[in-house]
Amino acid sequence: MGTTHKGLNTICTHTGQLEDTQHQGAVSPIYLSSSYAFMDVDVKRYPRYFNTPNQEGLSKKIAALEKTEAAMIFGSGMAAVSTALLAFLHSGDHVVLQQTLYGGTYALVVEEFEKYGISYTFTEDLSESAFAKAITPQTKVIYIETPSNPLMKVTDIAMVAALAKKNGIISMIDNTFASPVNQNPIDFGIDIIIHSATKYMGGHSDICAGAIATSQEHMNKIWQLAKNLGGSLSDMTVWMLERSLKTMALRVKAQNKNAKKLAKWLDKKDEVAHVYYPGLKSHPDYALAKRQMKGFGGMMSFELASHIDAEAFQKALQLIKPSMSLAGVESTVLSPAQTSHLLLGEEERAKQGIADGLIRFSVGIEEKEDLMADIDQALAVVLKSAIAQVN
Repeated sequence: MGTTHKGLNTICTHTGQLEDTQHQGAVSPIYLSSSYAFMDVDVKRYPRYFNTPNQEGLSKKIAALEKTEAAMIFGSGMAAVSTALLAFLHSGDHVVLQQTLYGGTYALVVEEFEKYGISYTFTEDLSESAFAKAITPQTKVIYIETPSNPLMKVTDIAMVAALAKKNGIISMIDNTFASPVNQNPIDFGIDIIIHSATKYMGGHSDICAGAIATSQEHMNKIWQLAKNLGGSLSDMTVWMLERSLKTMALRVKAQNKNAKKLAKWLDKKDEVAHVYYPGLKSHPDYALAKRQMKGFGGMMSFELASHIDAEAFQKALQLIKPSMSLAGVESTVLSPAQTSHLLLGEEERAKQGIADGLIRFSVGIEEKEDLMADIDQALAVVLKSAIAQVN
């Protein structure tokens, strides 16, 4: 089924779906075989080659959502990140990465790249001059993430893509926080788009997966490495991800709406010192976010006032779950200093502006009034406890 002139929800629902030719079922059949025929066939299929029927179908859907020629599904977001980077970096090469990155990506670079002879530079900030200054004759890749995890900083995608093309460099972006619903980096000239499909693509906190979307030429190079690294995804999980993608646009738009209202509400509360959300006009990157995003997303971070214990607050929540991941239909919170950015170390976290009391808030699809009530009751519990301790 072609995707030309098809709307977002139609692509989510239909593109890449496999036809049940035997029973005419309404959903894709699952092909769980790990062994396929090799004689008299057009394609020699094998799960580690990323070409089982379910893998191929889902890849077509993700490519259509990101407006690229090709896509590939991986066993995790970090499998996608590592495969994309290592496919284009070799011993003696250099990569430029923005300073504010997902902790797992940061750890991959600082803990593993040296053994491969790959050098790297983290930008001082997100300005064009910072990226340009970091480029060397050995630079082969520029890697960005926007909005960033967890401070929701916004990088100028078109600027980075143009700078990369000017210098003959491959540009890559982690598009997880935005999702294809809110942002299509291909429209701004980015070469390779990466997702933790565990997050908004999966959306139900029940799968772990990654995805890469790019041109067929770049994908051929990525596949050559991917089949050797073996980061493929089981077809049962592929089927679950395809099912989840059918409702992605509906879920993400509902989360966008909730998050914007919650961010404005939190920003007015005396108990909240700061809210990081690109949909707030007070956010320093608001104009840029509005220019390159179709929606501001369901993710934000906030810092409570100094007299409020962030950990006690999270424990007092009754509806919102303190939880490790994000982007599910249920609202969750976590402390980046204790989870996603723990490996950075205290000094690097401080350098990036990630305070120990920072709370990352993944807004779900619940009624906003219920989320507000839960936050209010948790604040009341913590404040009451603090007063009791003083007395």
